Amino acid sequence: MPQNTLPQNPLPQKNAHLLDDILLILTMAVLAGCGLIYEYLLSHYAGRVLGVMESTIYTMIGLMIVSMGLGAFAARKVSCAFNGFVWLELIIALVGSSAILIIGGLIAITQIFPQLIADMLSLPPDMKPQGGLFKQLSWLAFKSPYFFGVILGFFIGMEIPLIARIRESIHKQHLANNLGTIYGADYVGAGVGAAIWVIFLLSIDISKAAAITASLNLIAGAFFILRYWQHLNWRKTFVALHCGLALIIVLMFSYGNQWLNQMNSLLYLDKVVHTDKTRYQQLTFTERHMGLDQNNIINFYLNGRLQFSSIDEHIYHDYLVAPVMAGSARHENILIIGGGDGLALRDVLKYNPKNVTLIDLDSELIDIFKQPKDLVNPRLASQILQLNKESLQDERVTIIPADAFIAINQLLKNRQVFDAIIVDLPDPSHPDLNKLYSVNFYARLKLLLSGDGLIAIQSTSPYHAKDSFISIGKTLAAAKFAHVEQYHDNVPSFGEWGWTIASKRGASPLTRLNKLTKLPVAHPWINLAILKAAFIFPNDFYQNKENIGINILGSHTIYQLHQKAWQDQQNLN
Repeated sequence: MPQNTLPQNPLPQKNAHLLDDILLILTMAVLAGCGLIYEYLLSHYAGRVLGVMESTIYTMIGLMIVSMGLGAFAARKVSCAFNGFVWLELIIALVGSSAILIIGGLIAITQIFPQLIADMLSLPPDMKPQGGLFKQLSWLAFKSPYFFGVILGFFIGMEIPLIARIRESIHKQHLANNLGTIYGADYVGAGVGAAIWVIFLLSIDISKAAAITASLNLIAGAFFILRYWQHLNWRKTFVALHCGLALIIVLMFSYGNQWLNQMNSLLYLDKVVHTDKTRYQQLTFTERHMGLDQNNIINFYLNGRLQFSSIDEHIYHDYLVAPVMAGSARHENILIIGGGDGLALRDVLKYNPKNVTLIDLDSELIDIFKQPKDLVNPRLASQILQLNKESLQDERVTIIPADAFIAINQLLKNRQVFDAIIVDLPDPSHPDLNKLYSVNFYARLKLLLSGDGLIAIQSTSPYHAKDSFISIGKTLAAAKFAHVEQYHDNVPSFGEWGWTIASKRGASPLTRLNKLTKLPVAHPWINLAILKAAFIFPNDFYQNKENIGINILGSHTIYQLHQKAWQDQQNLN
């Protein structure tokens, strides 16, 4: 008679499977968050490198999603899901942590390579090789973010199929809702990753953000090795590679930003004396030594684009400030939109206003120009304060660090009225800036302007971005200003530059200037005669005006016109 045997207790095995499920689902959620952050990292950096922010971001995300699909198809070729998953996380961590630095290095090398060749061959500056092979190498370097996006997307796409196979291998059966569970973890993890990017990673150095994200891939791989040690081949190799890659990631976290800044410094003609990343943009100061008897030249860049040069910024600011202040009936209460460097404010204060309100989005930028001694080296701090005459510290100035598109609503609610308004914003090179060049924004500024006041707007280049320049004038007219006029002159650092000025009611700006015998306040560069001449354009300048669009909120007309002009200029070089 056979012996009775007690049925085996399934609880330990069930608990073990539960632990495996929790580990794998949490791992999937973490990796999904990492994958989304890599998309944002590369999109964000590529947008800054290529300049065409909106289309670059969408292209990068699209390429990575397609590559993830290809990776999911390719996962079936991995014979052992356990070994494949460990290799996968090692590759993603390595590429993810180093991609930004490699891209920066490639761009820097291709930019300095022609100069190295010219120096070796003792060629004069105007014969530096720039076309042919050199142009193609530079083009490839600037497109390299897309290459790394495809590589990362391909390997990230393999994660879900491999984890699905690993779960079924552990359970030794087909799991009815296996993919649903894993995709659920993937979606939730991606959402958490997006929140972490916006709240935390966006405000730190991009190399540190990449290192932190890569470390999570490495940690996920390490936990996987510990849990599934018996399922793995090459165990010692995996452990050694994890240790080595951990050291690399620590180095990336500690020195990556320094290395990236050094490579970025090679892209500038002059010595980089300070660089910083705020929540919104990359700030860079360069210095050019001019000799013992001359002041050094300070250049200031936002995201690699020149904002001012100390040698000729007075020309730009003379044209921005003098016409609007000279043509306005009073100067008691002035509004400046942008201008966080304090240079336009410096010139406005010459008119002895009672109050000036300055609205600029980037509080960190304002701090650098307001209290530079605490944030930059003493030499640069002294030069900054010498340039803006410590205007941001003036007790008559109220600084509002906020998005002007929203902040002016509070001014309207408070029924504030300004005698003159000056809009000193960067060019509309980003979709977020486009709204500040819209009919909606200008119409609300019109409500803030006194009846006999004027508004002046920096309006990009009438030569390099002609359609964008004209569109700004048409958009201001669409906001129902009584008279809209434009003027231009050469600013050596920028080339031909333009501004737009408008009156709410009464005489046109130029009519008001024509009534003056001289400017009420002396400016370093312009006088009344030069200023009035700046309103004259070539006969055919506005011949295509009817075909140029108005920038209605959401249309992105000015942004698209500006980007097209920028791309056309790039293709000419």
